[in-house]
Amino acid sequence: MREGAGGPAPGPPWPRRRLRRRLGLERNALRRPVDRAQRRIALGLLVLLVAVAVPLASWAAAWAYDLGSRAEHAERAERREVVATVVATGGTTSRDPYYVHETLQATWPRPEPAPGEERTRTGTLPSWKDAEVGQTRRIWVDREGDPAVRPRPHSRTVTDAMYAAFAATLAAGAPVLVAYLLVRRRCDRRRDALWDAAWARMDADRGRNRPF
Repeated sequence: MREGAGGPAPGPPWPRRRLRRRLGLERNALRRPVDRAQRRIALGLLVLLVAVAVPLASWAAAWAYDLGSRAEHAERAERREVVATVVATGGTTSRDPYYVHETLQATWPRPEPAPGEERTRTGTLPSWKDAEVGQTRRIWVDREGDPAVRPRPHSRTVTDAMYAAFAATLAAGAPVLVAYLLVRRRCDRRRDALWDAAWARMDADRGRNRPF
């Protein structure tokens, strides 16, 4: 229903009004000074958190990303992908009394053989399903030709950077949250004291002020 000319101006939309009430920016005669003080302190702590957490999280993410990128380059420079050929199957190894791991024997080229050294290596590899003699599979080895794990993927670097940013945000937010909880506890005590004083005045005034 539209307001007529000269009528009161429509209030702000409901989400905006609700946000103003949440932040304590809306004028309300029922809101006590302690309530307004708590809202102002909470807003100040929120601004402080944003001012500290954003640059801290950015720094932590950049530091973790740079560290991960260096590890990527170092591992890719030290490791090579070669083709291993199965020469025997049916081996087992057991480092745990409850599990037995199947292994196989394979040969693969050495990435950087020194003068006088053999160009191939023979060693034990973890077996895979339906492994047969003569099968080939690509594996990663270091400069000496020993089996190695796959170099660090770039996705792990990105994930580590995100975790670092999240951890930095938590580290910055924890003291702010503790400070707000202490302020709220103090304000709650003040509100309880005001309620007790108001009830005491009502009890003292009981029967004196009557409507008739």
